[in-house]
Amino acid sequence: EVQLVESGGALVQAGGSLRLSCVVSGLTFDDYDIAWFRQAPGKERQGVSCLRHDDGLTWYGDSVKGRFTMSTDNANTVYLQMDNLEPEDTAVYYCHALTRNRAEYWGQGTQVTVSS
Repeated sequence: EVQLVESGGALVQAGGSLRLSCVVSGLTFDDYDIAWFRQAPGKERQGVSCLRHDDGLTWYGDSVKGRFTMSTDNANTVYLQMDNLEPEDTAVYYCHALTRNRAEYWGQGTQVTVSS
């Protein structure tokens, strides 16, 4: 069974930092691309960052570029380091895996709230 479990969400003041984690089980490392999405109340889910395992290419959305950093432990955990947080970053953050045969998996999400 494939599972993605996020953690690390919290309430933080603007300008602060958080590190989210996503533990992936049931998939072989390097057999999937991994991404972070977020969804704020009343808004559509949007991509935040993505790591392509084939070549290690990492993509960041314009609104987080320079503030967020995605990394892995080269095993089964993916991290999203979020610095200089803004109230606009408030959202539920989701981990997403896309396998080579195009199967998709989502985590349950973790809440990030940034106060002004």
